[in-house]
Amino acid sequence: MSFLSNVKLSEYNGKELRNPAALRRHKLSEKIEQQLKLVADPNYRPIKTIWNIGEDGTERLFDKPMRIKRWWVEKVDGTVLLTVRYGSRPLELAKGKNAIELASMEALELTLRNLKLAVLSGELDQVLLSQVSYGGRKSKQNQ
Repeated sequence: MSFLSNVKLSEYNGKELRNPAALRRHKLSEKIEQQLKLVADPNYRPIKTIWNIGEDGTERLFDKPMRIKRWWVEKVDGTVLLTVRYGSRPLELAKGKNAIELASMEALELTLRNLKLAVLSGELDQVLLSQVSYGGRKSKQNQ
C-alpha cells in the first residue's frame, strides 16, 4: 500500500481523450510531416502494410509504397505556391485564398515547419472545422 499512498490518483475518462479538434490537428500535422519528408527527399514514399491473398489462397502481409501528392507548385518566375490540403481538398485559409505564396523553394521547409506549429497550437481549428462540415449532409440536428 505504500506505493498507492505515494502517487496521485485520478479518474480516467476516455471520452475526453477523443477530442475531434485534437484528432484533426494530429491528422493534419502528420500530413505536413510527410510533406517535409518529401521536400527533403523527392523520392520519399511512406510504406503501408496491407493484407494480400496470394495465388495459393493464403493471406500474407506485404509493404506497399503509398503515393503522396505534393502540396506545392513552383512557378516559372521562381515563386512557389503552397496549398494546405485536408483530405483531397485545399483548405481556404482566408476568404478566396487557398495558397501561400513563397519567394523561393528555400522558404518551403521553414514555412511547412511553422505551419505545423500553427496547426498543433490550434490556429487552424476554425478552418479545419469549416472544411470538415463542408461536405457533410444536412440533417434536422445540424440546421
